[in-house]
Amino acid sequence: MKLGMLLKQLDLHLLNHSLKHISLEICLKPTIVKNDIELLKHFSGKGEQTVLESIDYTSDYEFSNGCRAPPWRQIHGEICYVLVKPHDVETLCITCSAEGVFLNGGKTDDEGEINYERKSEIYKDLVTFLKEKSAKFSENMSKQDVRFSGEWKKKEALKEAPKKEEAAALQKALPASGKSVLEKNQINFGKSQMTKRLEPSLNWKATVDFKKHKSLLRDTQEEKHGGRLERSGPPVSHRRAQLVCKSAEKIEEIISGSSSESEEDEEPPDHRQEANVDLPSEYWQIQKLVKYLKGGNQIATVIALCSMKDFNLAQETCQLAIRDVGGLEVLINLLDTDEVKCKIGSLKILKEISHNPQIRRNIVDLGGLPIMVNILDSPHKSLKCLAAETIANVAKFRRARRAVRRHGGITKLVALLDCAQNSGELAQSSLCDARDVEVARCGALALWSCSKSYMNKEAIRKAGGIPLLAGLLKTSHENVLIPVVGTLQECASEESYRAAIKAERIIENLVKNLSSENEQLQEHCAMAIYQCAEDKETRDLVRLHGGLKPLASLLNNTDNKERLAAVTGAIWKCSISKENVTKFREYKAIETLVGLLTDQPEEVLVNVVGALGECCQEYENRVLVRKCGGIQPLVNLLVGINQALLVNVTKAVGACAVEPESMMIIDRLDGVRLLWSLLKNPHPHVKASAAWALCPCIQNAKDAGEMVRSFVGGLELVVNLLKSDNKEVLASVCAAITNIAKDQENLAVITDHGVVPLLSKLANTNNDKLRRHLAEAISRCCMWGRNRVAFGEYKAVAPLVRYLKSNDTNVHRATAQALYQLSEDADNCITMHENGAVKLLLDMVGSPDEELQEAAAGCISNIRRLALAIEKARYT
Repeated sequence: MKLGMLLKQLDLHLLNHSLKHISLEICLKPTIVKNDIELLKHFSGKGEQTVLESIDYTSDYEFSNGCRAPPWRQIHGEICYVLVKPHDVETLCITCSAEGVFLNGGKTDDEGEINYERKSEIYKDLVTFLKEKSAKFSENMSKQDVRFSGEWKKKEALKEAPKKEEAAALQKALPASGKSVLEKNQINFGKSQMTKRLEPSLNWKATVDFKKHKSLLRDTQEEKHGGRLERSGPPVSHRRAQLVCKSAEKIEEIISGSSSESEEDEEPPDHRQEANVDLPSEYWQIQKLVKYLKGGNQIATVIALCSMKDFNLAQETCQLAIRDVGGLEVLINLLDTDEVKCKIGSLKILKEISHNPQIRRNIVDLGGLPIMVNILDSPHKSLKCLAAETIANVAKFRRARRAVRRHGGITKLVALLDCAQNSGELAQSSLCDARDVEVARCGALALWSCSKSYMNKEAIRKAGGIPLLAGLLKTSHENVLIPVVGTLQECASEESYRAAIKAERIIENLVKNLSSENEQLQEHCAMAIYQCAEDKETRDLVRLHGGLKPLASLLNNTDNKERLAAVTGAIWKCSISKENVTKFREYKAIETLVGLLTDQPEEVLVNVVGALGECCQEYENRVLVRKCGGIQPLVNLLVGINQALLVNVTKAVGACAVEPESMMIIDRLDGVRLLWSLLKNPHPHVKASAAWALCPCIQNAKDAGEMVRSFVGGLELVVNLLKSDNKEVLASVCAAITNIAKDQENLAVITDHGVVPLLSKLANTNNDKLRRHLAEAISRCCMWGRNRVAFGEYKAVAPLVRYLKSNDTNVHRATAQALYQLSEDADNCITMHENGAVKLLLDMVGSPDEELQEAAAGCISNIRRLALAIEKARYT
């Protein structure tokens, strides 16, 4: 008996101890976290008295349960993620969860995703965490504690005040007999609140039995809406739970996201309608319709969808009205029904509102894309079309495009292109054919949006998309041709696609459609040619199929700037072939290009100047540009900041400077000084292009030596560029030094600036382009003072001998000339002989290149003369 009583006392003691321990456990709620963050924002900002510099959420989207964490993280109890910048430490990325607050791994550099792994202990709330991490926060917080707690109490009081006022007013208005009713209502209200608190939440742990939860939700819905439309899939709230169950799969998606998809499109910040803003009546009418969608039966749902479609869904107010009241969740839920009419109605609305960037992101967050991808297998062609068009609108940012690919959407979209292949020449009269055309059009639209990432381009190619796209190019339907050509244009940036485009004879159809009346089609065809014309064979095909003339004629239509940019780009790339330049001169395209050097946007100017740079490689075209007054606008463009434009302008000015008369105009317009100033540009491509352009300027200027010396600090700047890590910059600067060193005074100056050791340091290179110009620069620099000896002392001779083993004749010529100059010094001759220069030079004496012959023979002669002198000295 006594033992039984002792055991009972022990049980009670353990129970009380457990209750005390449980009561001390942390359990944060979204509302508490939100209040804390709002109050901290109130006390944050610049200045020493503020508690923080800044505090912001990582996501602007707030779910209906108050959480901002994605659904697959909410199952772990996570509420939101916050970026906090204290005054005295680096920015902290913090996870707020039901368990408490802790430091996570922060945002990754490449993907911008959050590393959810916990990196610190768990603290009971945000303030306690920040006090531990930041001494400045703790100090300033102690000064603000009174105000902080006062603000919190004031907010709570403001929330409670309306409720108390309502209750007091009702008590006054009601007679005594009505008070009992009021009390009952209050009791019922309390019960409903209790029930609400006990409903399953996304903050629950993974131990929740989802099967029971699903049946509970279904039973509840059937009780509320007996005649509700029967659905083949789970309701939205449960689908979120399913998304949570698939968290491992989702995390794997994020981690393994393709880093090659470098074009991370900006997702606009989420914003909701302010409560006190005057909203149009349509906003409230749409919200009422959404309520009918939520609670109505099948007929009511279809009527509500039709009524909603009658609104102007292109207006942002109408779009956000659907989202703000939870309409997106309902519309996506309707896509899981067995009723085709409901699916069509839902997709028609989603297609319209998905033009809004915020809505697009919300659709992806709610898991709408996998459902739409599944609809692509539907036997109903209208459903396929609507699903594909909606995917085309949603897949405007990388995360959406990746989701389409991961759920098998690319293969299904490519299959849609095959719908029109069996119809031969698609006839307008046949309804079946017209539907096939529409399916193919919508599939091409979706592929166009998806093709903006490398992984999707590969997926399209592997799914057999290129032959299908090539087949669709033969149709006469312009509305099909535009997305097809758009997809090819995006994909043509990859080498594998360019080869396939040649193999499928697509260039011929692109050229044919340049003569279309549709400006958008002309634009995309020109852009596709621009992408493909990197290859010489493609440039020849464009010319053989008569594509140069329509390109030249399209230059005269300057109103459509997007098309003009595409056309000038195609002309630029086609101008790389000399045969094409001759044709453009026949079609008077060069004069038209000169006229486009002014009053055009930068994307047009880059292409125009690039085309002129290629055309001016020929003497006739340089004269033509000068006579048309093209030199001055080209020089004027040297003061810009656009990197691509500066690279092309410097090339064009350098090409024009080859002609002495044009060089006089460039010098008079101060063009050489502007080119020299570009050597300070931070972009290596601009530096290199400017240095290349300076070479013909120095060669053809009247008093080149004096002109170069007139630039204060110019020679020192050139010499210092020899410290660059960029091979193209080094080669171009060596070429410039070769021309500068032709003047003895300038050679003396650059010698004083240390050009010899810097050139010698570059001698151990395997880059033939750099080898050639480095050898030429060394050859020129040997002609001053004891520079020949200095090159030997800095060990530049032995590496030069190895240049003779190169396969490039230009390298052989420049190296032989440098060795000839260096062989004037006896020590250098010995070094050459030791490194086997004589045998290599002997082979080059028989070269058909006269300059190489003379230099090789001269170098051998100097080495032999030294050997004879040494032998003679030995015997005498």
